[in-house]
Amino acid sequence: MQAFSLETSLIKPKDNIVNMLIQAVKRRNLKLEDKDVIAISSKAVAMAQGRIVELHQVTPSKEARTLAEKHSLQPQFAELIIQEAEQIYGGVEKAVLTLKNGILTVNAGIDRKNAPSGHVVLSPLHPQQHVENIRNEIRQKAGKKVGVFVVDSDVAPLRMGTRGLAVAVTGFEPVKDCRDEKDLFQKPLLITRHAIADDLASLAHLLMGETSEKTPFVLIRDAPVTFTDEKVSPEEMEISSDKCVYASAFKISAANLETVNP
Repeated sequence: MQAFSLETSLIKPKDNIVNMLIQAVKRRNLKLEDKDVIAISSKAVAMAQGRIVELHQVTPSKEARTLAEKHSLQPQFAELIIQEAEQIYGGVEKAVLTLKNGILTVNAGIDRKNAPSGHVVLSPLHPQQHVENIRNEIRQKAGKKVGVFVVDSDVAPLRMGTRGLAVAVTGFEPVKDCRDEKDLFQKPLLITRHAIADDLASLAHLLMGETSEKTPFVLIRDAPVTFTDEKVSPEEMEISSDKCVYASAFKISAANLETVNP
């Protein structure tokens, strides 16, 4: 497997993502091939969609001011979290755990990083539909059938730092079901599923970087994935809270706390 980081100029609202990708591939003296996999940063998609907000134009509600005071946030920033999040669970200084597009994420995916001063970038709108449109446009303009996925940064419980997360996927199967396959000792696997897209997202995230790299694309060649023309549902990468080991454990912990401290 090979992975190539692809640099671009700053992406602005209404920029054409596919045109910028094709130009970036040419600058690396590469050519797109069938069964390449293209990783695109969520920030690039959001910027091209115009999902950028000037904070001083946001009017914070009373609820936002309370959230901001509790977690040391700007009230305007807290207001955007409330508007964007499906659920808000709590958090720490400068970071609030939220549910957005069925994913547990910090601050509803809203980011100050790599946004102009006084602005923030929201998470992309309709990422699954958008990534399918990008794949179709690549096929029309470059004549190649590729896999495409959107990468965002994420954090893991009790682990320091960010890692990659696949937000939307098209053109390949994002999860491999290993149940009923056998391990080295010929025992059947009972619950294991391999998060292929998230593994590739961490590879892409490593090459994209988190600061001023200007590498919103990564071209991955000879990836160990199963390509498909069937539509990929975001639900294929999700797990219900009652089956999630973290969510279930936290529910039990909260219940125990309520018993001790009603």
